[in-house]
Parts: sequence; structure tokens; C-alpha cells
Amino acid sequence: MGILIDRVVLRRIRMPLVHFFETSFGRTYERQMVLVEVSSGGLSGWGEVTAGENPFYNEEWTDSAWAIVRDYAAPRVLNFELGSAEEVNARTAHIRGHNMARGGLEAAVWDLQARRNGRPLWAEIGGGARREIPCGVSIGIQNTVDDLLRKIETEVNDGYQRIKIKIKPGWDVETIRQVRKRFPSILLMADANSAYTLADAPLLKALDEFGLMMIEQPLAHDEIIDHAELQAQLSTPICLDECIRSAHQAAQAIRMGAGRIVNIKLGRVGGFGEAKRVHDVCHAAGIPVWCGGMLEAGIGRAHNIALATLPNFVLPGDVSASKRYWKKDIVEPWVETTPRGTIEIRDAPGFGYEIDRAFLDSITVSKEELR
Repeated sequence: MGILIDRVVLRRIRMPLVHFFETSFGRTYERQMVLVEVSSGGLSGWGEVTAGENPFYNEEWTDSAWAIVRDYAAPRVLNFELGSAEEVNARTAHIRGHNMARGGLEAAVWDLQARRNGRPLWAEIGGGARREIPCGVSIGIQNTVDDLLRKIETEVNDGYQRIKIKIKPGWDVETIRQVRKRFPSILLMADANSAYTLADAPLLKALDEFGLMMIEQPLAHDEIIDHAELQAQLSTPICLDECIRSAHQAAQAIRMGAGRIVNIKLGRVGGFGEAKRVHDVCHAAGIPVWCGGMLEAGIGRAHNIALATLPNFVLPGDVSASKRYWKKDIVEPWVETTPRGTIEIRDAPGFGYEIDRAFLDSITVSKEELR
């Protein structure tokens, strides 16, 4: 029996961050997110569009995602009987780009399918390789190095297994040198968010001395060729993020030696279907993957937990506790970590958490229902 989607509800919410988060793109103080609810016969599934407020990480942003889901993606699934959630990607593939908008809708249908089948989302997507996922944290650029060192100490004391720090020109080699001096043995990586060019290869080569797990996306979002040239000069593994939007691009990058690790972000690749295909391509090639984050609220965070139970997610990801970002989350209970620096997966149907409806309504700034 197929899934007949009879209603799609879009919600735009606004959530202030506990602490600003800065990357090479700029500083963020609050998140504005689009949530997607899909319904069939009175049962609902939920997805979160992970696009930022501005088109800096990729071409998408909150306003564009709302329009794409409302005007193009949702009409392709409304009143259409889907054989399974796997078909959403193909139904919306005529939309060029806008993977985060499409992925938010597709994730909602996966959640609906899991709930209808009475299964946890992680089982519905074929996960379950582990009962706990290893967790790392992503720490943005701080006002001072001392501020950064204090934040790292807090996260290490909370048990997180891996520390990622954002870098940009002027906040790189010497910053990492001081971090390594203070924390000589932690698992440490650097994320550049495309802040460098191939001309910076000597500077990036200087990072080899610090024993980093990886340098994430040092070059431009569309520069697989230059990443291959850079990787040949570095002993530190390059992790590809923005470059990889599909399994095909992952296969190309692996073939060219453009990186030795891949970060899979659910929204960036367009949802669970393509995320699983990227995972499988990397797994077959012996390339480890981990789950990246986009400052998600509880729904997106729960989806990331499910994704990270697939077998090749062997490195600690960016999935961390709700309290690191929000004074209050939209799910109950909040996402929490164990003293071991892990998150235990939940067995409730769907993404495994309840939605705090009253709080969700209080932070909703716009809502639109499509039938």
C-alpha cells in the first residue's frame, strides 16, 4: 500500500542561539528554519530544511527554501500515491539544485513512512549498525584564542570525542598551534568552509605538524580538481563537504583522490535516499564518513542521529546535545549526550522524539497549509 500525501504544512520558526556561531562566512546569532509536516490519513511526518538565513554555505536560504517547497516540491507529492519515501527524490529531481528544500520534504516523508510502519526512523532507512553514535562538537571562530581554549575545555570536560574548530585566513596556523599546545592529545580537526585557494597550499601544509584528523573543505565548494592537487601535497587528510552533493560527485572525488574522508549532510545531498547512496559509494571505496551539522533544531538533529547509525559513519560527527545551541528545543526530551560522548538512539516510531507543540507555536513566525 502506497503513501497518499493529502496535506503539507510549512512553518517558519525563529530560535536564538545560546552563543553566536561564527564561520568564515560570518557570525550567526539566531536561526530561522523551515519545518515541513506531511500528512496522510491523519498521520504526520516531520522534516527540517537545513538552509541558513543567507545564501553563503550554498545557494539556498530560508526564503528560497520556503518558495521551492511550496511552489515546486510539495505539489509533486501532494495527492500522489508514493510507493515509498524513496520516490520523493525522483519526483522532485526536475528542480535544479535546492537540495536542502527538497531534502526537508523528503525527510518528512521518511518520518511519516516510519511512523506508519511503527518503526524507528533509523530502522526504516536501513541503519542500526550501532546503538550509540559517537559525538563531536563544532566550535566557531571566537573573539580571542583564550575564549576558544575555554570553550574547548568545556566540551572536552563534557565528554565529546572530537573537537572541530573553524578556521579562516588569519585564524589558522597560530590558533591551532596554541590549541595543540594546550590540548596535545585530543582528536582535533579544522574546518575552513572554502576560505582558501590552491595558492594557500604552503599555509595549509603547515597544519601537517599538528596531527589533525582532517582539514574540512579548505577550497571552493565546486573545486574537486584543486582539492585533488592539494591533497597530493598534504599528509593531513582532506574531508570534502560542500563539494559533495550526490553519490556521483562522491565517486568522482574518490576517483581523483580529492579527499580521504567525506562529511555527509542530509540536506546538502537532498535527503536520506541520496545520503545513503553517498554512504554506500564511500563505504565500497574504503572512505570513512561522518555526519555534519547545520545548527539544526531537534527535528533535524534527530534525523542526523538516524543517519549516523548507518555502518560507515565510523567517525564522530557534529551531532551534539540540544543545550549547546538552544535555551529550549522543539522536541521532548531534548537530545542529550552520555558521559561517554555518545547519543543513544531511541526506538519510538519515526524520528524518536515528541514535538513540543506549545513551544513550536510560540516561535512560529509564519505558517502555510497546502492541500
